[in-house]
Amino acid sequence: MRIQVKRTGGFAGIERHAEVDTTARPDAQEWHDLAERAEADGRGTPPIGVPDGFNYQITIDGRTVYCSDPRLTEEQRKLISRVLKEGS
Repeated sequence: MRIQVKRTGGFAGIERHAEVDTTARPDAQEWHDLAERAEADGRGTPPIGVPDGFNYQITIDGRTVYCSDPRLTEEQRKLISRVLKEGS
């Protein structure tokens, strides 16, 4: 499974992008479960965010959902953080 996160917005407007390929990871099932829960709560179109807030595009194996601060679910927040931290 390939998980990509693109973060835009924020005070400085700096875009950040990272991705994780879970294929050979020993914790792949944990990633898959988290990604499915985060995707289920996402929107099909970009939501209207708040001034200086972050907007996120999460793509999982070619399927894209959108979410934004401050309305992230716990699963979305966790997935986004992990991908931006561990991804390349």
